[in-house]
Amino acid sequence: MESGLIPRRAAVLVRQLSQEFKVVAIIGPRQSGKTTLARTLWPDRPYVSLEEPDHRQFAEEDPRRFLERYGPGSILDEAHRCPELFSYLQGVVDARHQPGQYILTGSQHFGLMARVSQSLAGRVGLVRLLPFAAEELAAAGQLPASLDQALFQGAYPPIYHQPVQPARWYGAYVSTYVERDVRQLLNVRDLGVFQRFVALCAGSVGQLLNSSRMAADLGISQPTVSAWLDLLEASFIVMRLRPHHRNFRKRLVKTPKLFFYDTGLAARLLGITGPEQLALHPLRGALFESWVVAELLKARANRGEEANLFFWRSHGGQEMDIVIEHGDRLLPVEVKSGSTLASDWFTGVEQWLALAGSGAEPAWLLHGGDERQRRRGVEVCPWRSVAELGERA
Repeated sequence: MESGLIPRRAAVLVRQLSQEFKVVAIIGPRQSGKTTLARTLWPDRPYVSLEEPDHRQFAEEDPRRFLERYGPGSILDEAHRCPELFSYLQGVVDARHQPGQYILTGSQHFGLMARVSQSLAGRVGLVRLLPFAAEELAAAGQLPASLDQALFQGAYPPIYHQPVQPARWYGAYVSTYVERDVRQLLNVRDLGVFQRFVALCAGSVGQLLNSSRMAADLGISQPTVSAWLDLLEASFIVMRLRPHHRNFRKRLVKTPKLFFYDTGLAARLLGITGPEQLALHPLRGALFESWVVAELLKARANRGEEANLFFWRSHGGQEMDIVIEHGDRLLPVEVKSGSTLASDWFTGVEQWLALAGSGAEPAWLLHGGDERQRRRGVEVCPWRSVAELGERA
């Protein structure tokens, strides 16, 4: 890796896929390090950004000449911005039986994947690159010292590579990418309504998604809320965690929970201006839960594996924060933001384990403190140990 850059775990996967597939596509949110990773792994390859209007115009108007100019071996950044290019790419890569011909990046999942499935199916190895994992930050000696600092600071690379205040950087990120790019894709004319929608999402972090209430609060239709949520999810801003279907003879909640891929972004949308505000914030526990879910997704993504995370909740109020599905076996994870262990933290875990019986793996309890122990059959670990759980995800 280039001097000063934090090494990415996904680099191993990108290298492997470039030896197996004709094309490698690196997707993820804006500013997650996709371009940096590609150019660091292949510093001598030709590079072109289709974000730049002149390059995009060239690709749109004369795709054949464009691909002659940027032939096999090139890195095409933000490739989804030029959908016309993909059918021509198919012909170019099929003419050569060689892996790693092109490296594509994209920050909009729907746009890139729609083109890949139409024109490049079976030819593309896909990598999801999310903001830094806690494991990556810890290995570089840059993991924040406290949980509140980690939640507030988030994990986007520029926060760690540039001398910039997190609140200021996330403010610019919201106005530049969330409000501009996403709103333009949705053709939203009323910026104020969209701003309130994104803020409502942040206020709903860790909660059951209530799209009808959102629609009523904003004065828009429920299908509009659904479309906006779909695009925020496709842009790697929010995620919907699905409820696990196993009922254990209980009536289950079927509504997903809403989380953010990055708690620093969520904190900015909640108006949090410093880590000290988080200590008593009513959504601190929900933000920590969102952080844990995102860390487990990062661990899976860095290995090239699909998500296998759920939550479980009965109509009677019994709940398990995270359920990791391993075939017919389930690994339960309870998340508590407090730093002092309390006996009632184990009640819900024990109830769920009794319901699951032999189908359950040993439970984990991840908390906001520093203590580690095995207690009442539960592996109790501090927040910094989330990478260990990620290895089991």
